[in-house]
Parts: sequence; C-alpha cells; structure tokens
Amino acid sequence: MSLQGKNIIVGICGSIAAYKSAYLTRLLIKAGANVRVVMTHDAKHFITPLTLSTLSNNKVLSDYYEPENGVWNNHVEVALWADVILIAPVTANTLAKLANGICDHILCAIYLSARCPVYLAPAMDLDMWAHESTRKNLQRLSSYGNHIISPGTGELASGLYGEGRMAEPEQILNLLREKFSGELPLLGRKALVTAGPTYEAIDPVRFIGNHSSGKMGFAIAEALKHGGAEVTLVSGPSAQATPQGVQRINITSSLEMYEACSAIFENMDITVMSAAVADYKPKSIAKNKIKKESSELNLPLEKTIDILATLGAKKSPKQLLIGFALETDDELANAKAKLIKKNLDFIVLNSLRDEGAGFSSDQNKITIISAASDKEMKFELKPKRAVAQDICDEIIAHLK
Repeated sequence: MSLQGKNIIVGICGSIAAYKSAYLTRLLIKAGANVRVVMTHDAKHFITPLTLSTLSNNKVLSDYYEPENGVWNNHVEVALWADVILIAPVTANTLAKLANGICDHILCAIYLSARCPVYLAPAMDLDMWAHESTRKNLQRLSSYGNHIISPGTGELASGLYGEGRMAEPEQILNLLREKFSGELPLLGRKALVTAGPTYEAIDPVRFIGNHSSGKMGFAIAEALKHGGAEVTLVSGPSAQATPQGVQRINITSSLEMYEACSAIFENMDITVMSAAVADYKPKSIAKNKIKKESSELNLPLEKTIDILATLGAKKSPKQLLIGFALETDDELANAKAKLIKKNLDFIVLNSLRDEGAGFSSDQNKITIISAASDKEMKFELKPKRAVAQDICDEIIAHLK
C-alpha cells in the first residue's frame, strides 16, 4: 500500500489545525509521494509557506499570478498533475465555496479543474460543524464524489469540547494508502455495528440506562467503512455524529435493538456488538408518571433478550461475530466464558478499572481474545479511533 511516486496536492485553509499539515506533508514525503502545497491567504497566518516548501521540496502556491517575478501559476496544469487532492484542513468557509462552485482563490480553481479523487478533512468549532448549512454543504460535496474525512472529538481551539478536530495525520495517511492499495480489504463485505446504551422505560419520563456514549461503536463503524465495508450502525441514544457513508438506525430500547439487528443479521458478513444493552427492564411500564408518594419504590424487573446470544445461535460458519465484555472483576475468566457461551469469533475485553478508559472517555484499553486460538492480544491505552482500527485489523486477519 505504498504512495511511492504518487502526485498529491495538499491544500491548506485558515485554521489552527494547519499546524498538523506540516506533519502530514512530512509523512507523505516519507511515504514516497510527490507533494505540492496550495495555501489560502488566511492559512499563512497559522503556518508559513517557507516551512511547507522546505518539507515538500516544492514551491508553495497561493496566487494565480506572482507580480514580483512575473510568474503565472496555471491551475489547470496543477490539477491535472495530481493523482489525488487532499485539503486538510478545510474550513467551513472553503467547504461552502467548493460546494457552490465559488472560485475566488487558486485552491478553489484547482479543485474545480481536477479529474482525480478529492479528500476533504474538515476542521472547525463544534457549533460550526453541527450547523445545518455545513451539513448541507458536506452532503452536496459527497454527492459530487468527494471523500469526507470525518473530524475527531476533543478539546477545540475555542476552549469548548466536542466534534470538529481535524483527523490526525496518521489516519489521513492510512486512508490514502488504502486508496492506492488496489483493493480495500473489506470491499464487498457487509457489516453491522451496534453502539450506545439502551433506555428501558419505567414510566413516560424515567428509564433504566447506563453511561455509554457510543464513541467506541461509532469509531468501529467508521474504521470498517474506511476498510471498504458497507456498514449499518444500530445505535441507542447518542450525540455522536454518524460517520460519512454509514447507514444509521436509531433505536431506544433493547427490544428495538434486537428487532433491528435480527432483521438484517442474516445478510451480514461482519457483526460487531459494541452497544451497552441493558440486562434488565421493568416488568411493566407505568402509563403515567409515578408520583413520589412513599420513601421506597419497588420496581419488579425482568431480563431483556440476550441479543448477542440469540445472534450467536443463528450465526453461519461464513459470518464473523464479535462481542464486547466490560468487566470490573475476574475480567479474563468472565470474557472467555462469554466468548464460548455466545458462540463468538472473538471478544473485546475492557475494564472499568483501567484509568482513562471506559464510558464517555476518548480512550480505551482492550484485550482481544480469539475463540479459534484462545490467544490474548493486549493493547495499550489509546484513542478510541486507534482502538477501532486495531479491532478492524483483527477482523481482516480473521477473514483471511
């Protein structure tokens, strides 16, 4: 999956994330690519052309015409030179221009003249990213055949926390390597991923639930999609943004998740059950809000359907089924028992005792246990996107 000899244009817009573009350019050069950098004028406020010309070994372009030396930069020639155009970071402003054919800068003109694949790595504050106008521009750009590299979640330059951080340079490098690999490893495969919590109603306003954010499942869905799979994501209540190109089915209760998964499981090659499904639910749901009339409330509970075990019983030899085990004690023994009992191909163990991992965190620390070999693969604490890639790599290895 080499980038050796590939011609790549790196476009850079006016965002604090422009500092990542220097590292990205260096990674592309080390991978053997030929890189030409095109910067907007606002991008120069964040990183200098000198830095990028030194890293890329090419002059940086920012204007059609350079009056100081009488040079005309031919945007058509530059566009046709490229095997791929990568704009990272791309701001909300430039997204809007590209989506609507506005051509007031050489970077926009190169984009409009391109015949090669275009990858866009947005970077902006979370409210700008969530705004309806940005969403519509992304949809339009995707409909034109552009590839959107979804931003990550974390601390933003504004001081707020949320989605909008430009994807990491290593992740972008891997995406480009996949593009030039000849064939994506999961191309033609169908994958089902579950994510988030389930809410089991007590009355019209209260429920039994858990603290799952859905971050791990959404990251897995994105990693499988980048690997070439056709991905369906069945998610409980979650504020996470749907990865580009992933079909999302929203559910609330464990019964709804069971019905959604059962309806499509037979057609799936890969199923990853990472949702935190409630084990118990109220025997009956009160029609009206339960009043606070006594110091105690007796709430009879009954078991929910064991979705993972049900699917495991139906699994064909050609299907791959992966489960998760979140444990607080006897982690390995409990995970191995679940692996066998539910007829899984492998199980992903994570513990609430690992500092910095677990629900709502952006990081996770896992152990993957295989049914075929009983092998235990332990991984260090990593961002959940990196963990998702480790799981995806193990899926690919199993399929081979």
